[in-house]
Amino acid sequence: MTTATSQDIRGVLIQVAGARLLLPNATIAEVLSFADPEPVADAPDWLLGRIRWRGWQLPLIAFARMAGIADERGGLGSKVVVLKALGGDPKAPFFALLTQGFPRLVTVPQAALADDAGDDAALPVGVQARVVLNEDAALLPDLEQVELLIGQALDKAA
Repeated sequence: MTTATSQDIRGVLIQVAGARLLLPNATIAEVLSFADPEPVADAPDWLLGRIRWRGWQLPLIAFARMAGIADERGGLGSKVVVLKALGGDPKAPFFALLTQGFPRLVTVPQAALADDAGDDAALPVGVQARVVLNEDAALLPDLEQVELLIGQALDKAA
């Protein structure tokens, strides 16, 4: 059994259709059961709609669809992860991400996180890097780009 050091990061592995996302644990506000979102007219297909959460109307996205990895739809067994937005917009401090089941807490030792540069293909939309954590391939989402895309989609749909 390994002990955590100050170099370790608490992370969360989130299963989306066709991929796993690795996020810092601090970005997750809550995990909810999936319920059909309120549609947003003229929105891209990856913006599934809006959900109500603690008095907010949060945009719900299908990351796998946004990134072009897989066609992802909510259903039985799907969860919604509420993420803290990093962009600092007081009108949009959170957004929601469709997942396939519960996120898994992981400790990420710096030494165990390897850049998966073996794949020369361009990174999908909304992805900052491909990594390997303990032999598990994962994607590091570019949350700032994701927030920007959500904002642009909502502006166009408004």
